[in-house]
Amino acid sequence: MKMFAVIFFFFLAAPCSAVLKVACIGASITYGHGIDNREQNSFPAQLQSLLGKDYTVNNYGVSGTTLLRKGDRPYWSTAQYQAALNSLPDIVIIDLGGNDSKLINRVHLGEYEADYAAFIQSFRQLASHPRIVLLLPIPSWLSDTAQIYDRVIVKDIIPRIQRVAFDEKVEVVDMHSLFVDKADLVPDRIHPNAVGATIYAKRLFELISAKRDIAFDFFPRIPMPIKESSFYGYACADFSFLNRNCKVVKPKWTAPNRPWIWRARFWGHEPQADIALLERGFHIVYCDVAELFGNREAIATWNSFYALMIKHGLARKVVLEGMSRGGVYAFNWAAENPTRVAGVYVDNPVLDLKSWPAGLGRLPAYPKEAALFKADYGLTTDEQVKQFTGSPIDKVDRIVKGRYPIFILCADADEAVAVEENTIPFEKKVKELKGDITVIYKPGAKHHPHSLPNPTVIVEFVLRASGK
Repeated sequence: MKMFAVIFFFFLAAPCSAVLKVACIGASITYGHGIDNREQNSFPAQLQSLLGKDYTVNNYGVSGTTLLRKGDRPYWSTAQYQAALNSLPDIVIIDLGGNDSKLINRVHLGEYEADYAAFIQSFRQLASHPRIVLLLPIPSWLSDTAQIYDRVIVKDIIPRIQRVAFDEKVEVVDMHSLFVDKADLVPDRIHPNAVGATIYAKRLFELISAKRDIAFDFFPRIPMPIKESSFYGYACADFSFLNRNCKVVKPKWTAPNRPWIWRARFWGHEPQADIALLERGFHIVYCDVAELFGNREAIATWNSFYALMIKHGLARKVVLEGMSRGGVYAFNWAAENPTRVAGVYVDNPVLDLKSWPAGLGRLPAYPKEAALFKADYGLTTDEQVKQFTGSPIDKVDRIVKGRYPIFILCADADEAVAVEENTIPFEKKVKELKGDITVIYKPGAKHHPHSLPNPTVIVEFVLRASGK
C-alpha cells in the first residue's frame, strides 16, 4: 500500500512527456508594455526561457483590457481571448484587474466576481481541463485617482479575486506583496521593467515546476465537526479541540512531506507570509491557548493538538510563528519539544515575561496582562515575579539543543516590548551557545506593524527551515 502511495504522488507531481502549453492572459503587464525587446523580456517570454523545451508559453496580453465584461475595453472581446481558448492550454495564468480599478470601470465592480467565475469557466470547460492560476494585481503608484488606483486594487479588486479563488477552487498568487517595495522597478508607476518581469517569471516558474500532491485533503481527516470559510482565498476549517478554538487552512495543493506553519497567537494579523506559504503548499494551523502565556496547561494542550496534526498526515516537524507575546508561546513549547520543531520565526517577540507584561524593566507594566500572567503561573507575590524563570530567555540552553534555526524580525524602536530586555539578550545567549539565530532589525520601526509588506525574507527562512 505504501508503494502505491509513493507512485501515485509522483504521477501527480511529474509533468507528462508531451509539451505543456501555458497561456498567459492579461493586459499591458502581460503584453510587456514599456519593456525594451518585449518579445524576449516580457514575463511570458522569460517564463518560457526558465521552463525550457517541455513547455510552450504563449503571450495573450492585450493592453488596457479589463476582466469586467462591461469595462471600457473588455478582454472578452479580443482576438487574443479566442486564440487562448483555441490553443487548448494546459496551464492558464490570468493577470487581470488593474484596469478594472479605473474610475470609468468601478461602477461595474459589483459584477466582477460573476464575470471572473464565468471567465474561469470558459477555460475550465475546455477539453484540456487546464490548471488555472489567478494573479493579484501589482501595486499602482499613480496619484491620479481616476486611473489605475492602488487603494481600489487593495480594497475592492484583490478581495474579490480572493473570493473567486475560494469559490472556484483555483490557485491565486499574491503579486501585489512581491512588488509593494519595488517601486524602483516600475518606472511609469504601473508597468514593471524587464527586471520586474523577471520577478514575475521566477515566481511563476517556481509555481509551475513545484512538485504537487493534489490528492491529500486534511479536512476529512479532522475527527470533529468543522465550519469552512475563506482565508484570503484558501479554505479554512474552524473546529473545537479540548474546548479550544482551532483552525487549519489548507493549500490548493500540498508540498512534499506536508509541511506546516503553526501560528502561535494573533490569528490572521499581517498574514502575508502565511498566504505566500499557502501558495507553496504549506498548511497553516492555529490552536488558541490565550491567555495562558506558555504555561504547563498551554504546553499540554499544544502537545495534544500537535499529536492530532501529525496523526492525520502533517509533517512531524513544524515551523512555529509567533508575533509579540506569541514568542513566549512558540519558544516555551519548542523548549519542551525540541525534536518536533523545524524552525521558529518570531516577530517583535516577548521573550521575558518579567519585562512584559510584568513591567520590571524599562517600560511600565500592562496591568490586565500582568494579572493573567501571575494567575497562569501561580505567582502571588512581587518577589515570586522577580524570581520567575519560565520565559524563553530562561530556557535558551534547551532551545539551542533543538538545533533548529531561529529567525527574529525586530523593530529597534519598539515602544511596547523593550528590545534590550528581550531580543538582544536572547540573541546573545543563543550565539554564546552556538545556536542558529538570525535577527533582522527594522530601523526606527515601532511594535506595529508586524511582519514586512513583502514577506520574501520570512518565506525564504521558512522554506530553508523546512528543507525546501
